[in-house]
Amino acid sequence: MDLLDVRHPGDIPAWLDIDLLARFLHDNMKPYEDTIPDARRALEYAFSDAPGMGGFVLVAAREEQVIGSVVILDTGMAGYVPEHLLVFVGVRPSERGRGIGGWLVKEAIARCPGAVKLHVEYDNPAKRLYERIGFTTKYAEMRYPSEESR
Repeated sequence: MDLLDVRHPGDIPAWLDIDLLARFLHDNMKPYEDTIPDARRALEYAFSDAPGMGGFVLVAAREEQVIGSVVILDTGMAGYVPEHLLVFVGVRPSERGRGIGGWLVKEAIARCPGAVKLHVEYDNPAKRLYERIGFTTKYAEMRYPSEESR
């Protein structure tokens, strides 16, 4: 298995592109998936050189096929808001239970200078993985919906 560290669109191998990666994340995070456009926006943010933006994507691949991926975004903050946000982890269902998700998360954390946060739904089985790795619950997230979503 190969591990690709993608920080700019130019780092993406010829057999893969940002749209295929967005679709992979959408298709392989069910039932906790985000939309393909949201996944694409996160990837574009990760690859951005704009101040306060950026990040990276790790891709686990075998024979030019994505089997897992993790997306880390830089927040441009530090302290009360951690420097990094682990926004997506996706593993192909046929590859789950083999430690690939945990390996990807640990590899991503090792590449992050500073703290990492993530959001996970309480009923998501991945929550146990994150806790085993060392993530803790510090706050309850609360949101006020926009006019469009009410």
